Amino acid sequence: MWKLYSRSYLAHNRATRRSITAAALAAAFFLSLVGSLFYNFWVYEIERITLEEGGWQGRVTVEQSGAALDETLDALARFANVDTAALNTGLSENGVAVIDLTFRDLGDAYADLDRIREALELPDEAVQAHELLLSRYLVNDPQDSSPSLLMPFYLAVLGAVALALVLLIRNSFAITMQARLHQLGILASVGATPRQLRLCLLQEAAALALLPLALGTALGLAACSGVLAALNAAAAHVAGRHTAVFQMHPLLVAAILLLSLLTVLFSAWLPARRLSRMTPLEALRDGAAESPALRWKRRRHARLLALCFGIRGELAGNALRAQKRSLRIANVSLLLSFLGFTAMLCFFTLSGISTQMTYFARYQDAWDVMATVPGASLDDFSLTEPLRALPGVEDCTVYEKAQAQCFLPAGAQSDALQALGGLGALDGSAVPLDGGWLVDAPIVVLDDASFLAYCEACGIEPALDGAVLLDRVWDSLHSHFRDPLYLPFVQPGTEALTLAGDGGAALGDLPLLGRTGGPPNLREEYDDYALVLFWPQSLWQELGAAWGLAPAGAATRLTVRLLGRDGITQEECRALQTAAAALLEEGGYACTIENRIDEKIANDEMITGAQLILGAFCLLLAAIGLANVFLNTRGFVHQRRREFARYLSLGMTPAELRSLFWIEGAVVAGRPLVVTLPLTAAVVAFMLDASHLEAEIFLAQAPVLPVALFAALIVGTVALAYGLGARELLTGDLTAVLKDDSLR
Repeated sequence: MWKLYSRSYLAHNRATRRSITAAALAAAFFLSLVGSLFYNFWVYEIERITLEEGGWQGRVTVEQSGAALDETLDALARFANVDTAALNTGLSENGVAVIDLTFRDLGDAYADLDRIREALELPDEAVQAHELLLSRYLVNDPQDSSPSLLMPFYLAVLGAVALALVLLIRNSFAITMQARLHQLGILASVGATPRQLRLCLLQEAAALALLPLALGTALGLAACSGVLAALNAAAAHVAGRHTAVFQMHPLLVAAILLLSLLTVLFSAWLPARRLSRMTPLEALRDGAAESPALRWKRRRHARLLALCFGIRGELAGNALRAQKRSLRIANVSLLLSFLGFTAMLCFFTLSGISTQMTYFARYQDAWDVMATVPGASLDDFSLTEPLRALPGVEDCTVYEKAQAQCFLPAGAQSDALQALGGLGALDGSAVPLDGGWLVDAPIVVLDDASFLAYCEACGIEPALDGAVLLDRVWDSLHSHFRDPLYLPFVQPGTEALTLAGDGGAALGDLPLLGRTGGPPNLREEYDDYALVLFWPQSLWQELGAAWGLAPAGAATRLTVRLLGRDGITQEECRALQTAAAALLEEGGYACTIENRIDEKIANDEMITGAQLILGAFCLLLAAIGLANVFLNTRGFVHQRRREFARYLSLGMTPAELRSLFWIEGAVVAGRPLVVTLPLTAAVVAFMLDASHLEAEIFLAQAPVLPVALFAALIVGTVALAYGLGARELLTGDLTAVLKDDSLR
């Protein structure tokens, strides 16, 4: 009987079949797309970390070699959870062995590393966990108060999408099942039990959903492959980027199919459970009035719609209130998608303006090629002149950095600084010490030729027996970081500074050749409350090691800055980078080298990629909301036939009936736009105030066109959904609906 009843009902109600099929297809597609995207992003992240930092999960450093090292390797391999223990030959040197570990059960990795440290009696710093890699497996250090939240965020988003799809499909099933309420009441009155009614409705849902689930899963996987291909194409010019490869695991496909099927069945079970609990009399009574708008009991007036459209606005408002629960997902999804899209674009626009102003525009003439040479120092670097002689080089500076402290007596501060209350009034972290201040004193050591040129540019008598002080401190009380106001730091007659070591112990007096308000033309940021010192190489060789300021061994790092001609092209920049890299490699130096133009292009492409990913997520939210609008509009068509037939019998014309759909569609599409724009304006105002940017600068680059296109997409799609619903409803014979009381 149930098979005959279900087959007969579905055969004569194509709209119901289409609604349930579309809901199942949408659920499978979105779940497949989101699930496969997150899986591929996760795999890509694991591959990237492995390529850049290695696939080790734990690392042990011991001062051993020979037989002792072999015993340590055997001892590590005997730990039950240790999968592999291998010597890292690239990092092991001079009797210090670095052993890389992998584990069978990553969940116990941190506990096993603690056991290894205790068993081998090693200090804490000798045992290290690969925190970044482990966090991608949802394994975090239990002692870490701020663990990585990237993977939990991914899973939360996936769960939110699944929940939204459950509610979306549940609304579709609720609409179709509500239309059958009268029929189910008749069946219950002749002896059908609630369990039989639920089973019947679930069987129908499963029969209609199986094929759409398989098709939707395949379409979602294909869409994921297309998204990865688009991202690879957009980031094709990013140097050193690992290409993303679409990967599909059989367990992933099985999980998506199972999750989609459970989503559909659970969505169908929710309204089926509610309907099966109704008594036959309640079902017969509530099923008599098929239109949700006619069942609306609390007649609250839609004042704004009535004011704008009269009685048609009142009727449309009643209908929208009746569909409030079924349109909830659409309203929330459209609001969040449009708000997220506009806020994201505004954020990236502001970030791009700030980056351009504070980095690329600021250092436009400071560098074209930069090379970082770890393990090298100016004392033993012999390629300064060959680098300066490379074709196309207008200026070359080789420098290294160190850190020191300086004791500054209170009276040695400038009059302008003392008038504001001294250094403590500007820098809350300043350390008072014996009537003065212990001030950070970063040191930048320039090669002699560059230092002499810097002295000449500052109007200081060139010499190599003293340093130059960057004599400025930021007046944070009367200016902001976007347009800082600097004051002199020390008294005009200051000819030497007392450098201090740890704890403020004096190291010696550093002679000053002069003071200046401008640093050399380098791509460097300097502390606003520090006494920055520029040393020549000759003075550094004399005093740096003697005072214990010069770093030793692997801690040293040399920077090479090359500046080409004005208007240098990308090809010339790359040629200069290649020539400098070849020269450093011939000299036996391993280095990291970059050029300004390619870095800007890579930065722009990374921002574009981030915008594409976040924009795709916003589109996904919008698609869920718009799918809900389509399912809701098409699902309510059958129920609203009686409502519109009554309106027609009262004298309303077909054009007036059609206008009801347009009013409802305008409210559904306009609500997220009206709510979002003021919120976005408030967010932008807050970001402008926090970044101290003028509104005119932002408005000149405001993302008006993308926001307008996104809004047009929402409005157009909602209009299409309501237009199709109006066409299907008004092209039928509404007069026969009032006389129709069949089970079909």
